Amino acid sequence: MLKAAIDTDTFRETIDVIAALVTECRMHVGEDGLKTRAVDTANVAMISLDLSQEAFSSFVATESELGIDITKMKNIIGMMGKGDVLSLELPEDGHKMEMVFSGYQYSVTLLDVNTIRKDPQPPTIELPAKVRISGAAINDGIKAASVVSDKIALGVDTATGTFYMEAEGDSDHIRLERAGDELISLEPADVRSLFSLDYLRDMGKVMARADEVEVQIGNDHPVRVSFDFADGHGHVDFLLAPRIEAD
Repeated sequence: MLKAAIDTDTFRETIDVIAALVTECRMHVGEDGLKTRAVDTANVAMISLDLSQEAFSSFVATESELGIDITKMKNIIGMMGKGDVLSLELPEDGHKMEMVFSGYQYSVTLLDVNTIRKDPQPPTIELPAKVRISGAAINDGIKAASVVSDKIALGVDTATGTFYMEAEGDSDHIRLERAGDELISLEPADVRSLFSLDYLRDMGKVMARADEVEVQIGNDHPVRVSFDFADGHGHVDFLLAPRIEAD
């Protein structure tokens, strides 16, 4: 059972963050809010998202698991105006969620959760370098790298106290360095890993809205990108597997 109301901007932001990686997910509903854990179809990236009940103007729920078609939700949020209120209502054991906003009354059929991949188990990995930087700054680096290549290296140089983003194309190269006051904080270690821009481009668009993004990096290890949203009532972790460079 779920009966809740939420600002449409917050709901739109939540769906946009999930849509950066997957087109459907299992949404776990509980008394404390919503959460989802999902991997993309290629098993390259994982998302862990939590949205607390404080993000809602009203929230009453019992433990349940909902199959959410994120692509369908993207189309619905396209009808929402800024600053509207969205009412969500799902009866106990119901399969259709009522979504009401701005005079629209959607009755949305949920997916059968048995048709959606089970929640992944987040791996336990220690990544030695930790960078805190504005979401806009890292998204700018991702966009700049996309001009010359389909992959980007993220790294830290302890000698200069620099976080860098670097891309090598067939004929072009770009390196963007950030250090000192351009970073919120840096826990340095000499690390470098290569990643596909196909994934980071979509992640970058939602990261760009965050005042602060934490990027954890290792050597040829996954990168973990974490940030808050929904005025601090939501939190997301992206984990992206590295591309291994050929010798």
